[in-house]
Amino acid sequence: MKKILPLLIAAAFASPVAMAHQAGDILVRGGLAFVSPQTSSDNVLGTGELEIDSNMQLGLTLSYMLTDNWGVELLAATPFSHSVSTAGLGEVAKVKHLPPTLMAQYYFGDANSKVRPYVGAGINYTWIYDEHVSSDAQSKGFSNFKASNSWGMAFQVGADYMITDNIMLNAQMRYIDIDTRATVENDAVEPGTRARVNVDVDPFIYMVGLGYKF
Repeated sequence: MKKILPLLIAAAFASPVAMAHQAGDILVRGGLAFVSPQTSSDNVLGTGELEIDSNMQLGLTLSYMLTDNWGVELLAATPFSHSVSTAGLGEVAKVKHLPPTLMAQYYFGDANSKVRPYVGAGINYTWIYDEHVSSDAQSKGFSNFKASNSWGMAFQVGADYMITDNIMLNAQMRYIDIDTRATVENDAVEPGTRARVNVDVDPFIYMVGLGYKF
């Protein structure tokens, strides 16, 4: 009994094993999301391909662990804003978009792992809105720039590092297949002239931030 009592006291005051992700957990992550388009397109009225610049915004994800290793995640963000240009014209237009994405994820390791790398695959819907022609392009006869919304596949790799039982560091990278059709009019060429351009945006999205496990 004299030997057992100290062991029981020590066990009572020992720190519990830190649990990472397990079935039933809700994971909320937030951080800076950097969108880097890998753009290619048709030629726009002889002025070159459309080019889309990068942008950084606040990204937010919400995940639910179905098991200790499988989860589902929804991606949201504040609106991304991009400048659209060609080599011959400079800036043609500005657009905004939102990229809600639903992913199925697989987490490596187990519920006691402090580091949980993961991969994911799913579907993206990109809503493009607030398109408007730049003032410089307007002076050259361009107007009515529009871009269609897009459905496409999305893929992801990432990792969580548990700082405490509930707070984690997160880093992740995504690739999203975004294909859109852009249209723009140019009355300087001929009244009513409309260019229709197929655009592969296909961005990589890099995100670093913090997360909380409920």
